[in-house]
Amino acid sequence: MTDTSSDKLIRAAERFLGKGETALTDVERQVLEQTIGKKALALDTSTVFDEKSTFGQRLADGVASFGGSWTFLISFGIVLLGWVGINLLLSRSAPDPYPFIFLNLLLSMVAAVQAPIIMMSQNRQAAKDRLVTSHDYECNLKAEIEIMALHDKVDQLRNEDLKQLIGKQQEQIELLTRLVESHMAAAASKGESR
Repeated sequence: MTDTSSDKLIRAAERFLGKGETALTDVERQVLEQTIGKKALALDTSTVFDEKSTFGQRLADGVASFGGSWTFLISFGIVLLGWVGINLLLSRSAPDPYPFIFLNLLLSMVAAVQAPIIMMSQNRQAAKDRLVTSHDYECNLKAEIEIMALHDKVDQLRNEDLKQLIGKQQEQIELLTRLVESHMAAAASKGESR
């Protein structure tokens, strides 16, 4: 009688997860099938996630990455100081005299555009984190199942070794009993012959 993969799945689900086949989630079913088939589960979730990203998503990540860097902060600070300095030096003929209304408009526009782009990037990062967490759960579940299976194998080997040891010990006891009996018989026959 050969085990089908369905029979193995049912036994593994009951043994390792304490669930019947119908109570398994899709993730648990997938992990058990990969464990039974001795297939690797690991994958680079970052690469998988990045391969599915669109141009707009990659652009949002790039803008958010640059917008949150020291390079951006320092260069933006230099531009602002330059803008203010030029307009203060030119005083009456300045394109944007104090209180720098045009500069305020530009800064508001940059903030209005940059904020949604950063939020898109954060949403994408959150989705990536959920994918990584889900994959970590799958790997941890598979590792637990593999460890339990190894414990079963070690227990089985230990039990077989104990049975062999007890069998050998029984043989030695029988040999010692026969040796003692033959020694007693020899001593008794020497005692009668005297």
